[in-house]
Amino acid sequence: MSGSGTKFLESEGLLYTSPIREQGNIYKPNNKVMADEMNETAARDVHTKEIDLVNRDPKHLNDDVVKIEFEDVIAEPDGTHSFDGIWKASFTTFTVTKYWFYRLFTTIFGIPLALIWGIYFAILSFLHIWAVVPCIRSYLIEIQCISRVYSIFIHTFCDPLYEAIGLMLSNIRATIRKEV
Repeated sequence: MSGSGTKFLESEGLLYTSPIREQGNIYKPNNKVMADEMNETAARDVHTKEIDLVNRDPKHLNDDVVKIEFEDVIAEPDGTHSFDGIWKASFTTFTVTKYWFYRLFTTIFGIPLALIWGIYFAILSFLHIWAVVPCIRSYLIEIQCISRVYSIFIHTFCDPLYEAIGLMLSNIRATIRKEV
């Protein structure tokens, strides 16, 4: 330890200020490992995560919906066939039209719909966090109080009554005889 409140780490050759605690605080870490960890976590931001441009449906949300091919929509049974050239042109027209209209619609409506869905899910999250969960918690706290009062009522008044009725009825014996 050298003068004026500094600490020299000879193994790494780094100069750090003397900490209040051994690791430093979260804003100004004094040890190299903690400083590196903070730099790594600062670089990984939730809002700027890297997206996969190849696999755009990693959770397979639309596997059964949008994988519609020409054969799924148009089919000619045996004995009813159009000319081969018409069939090939129909296939190409269907495939290219589907591809380019999808791109056109996503170009026109993709960003506005993403904005609308983002707002919707933000509102949904906000309401869930700030309204639904607190209401449910409040309800559970209130119900817990009511359940204690109800439990005391049952144990005080109903238990002795049912126990007495049970004791009275337990002495009744029924026998069945079959006479020939």
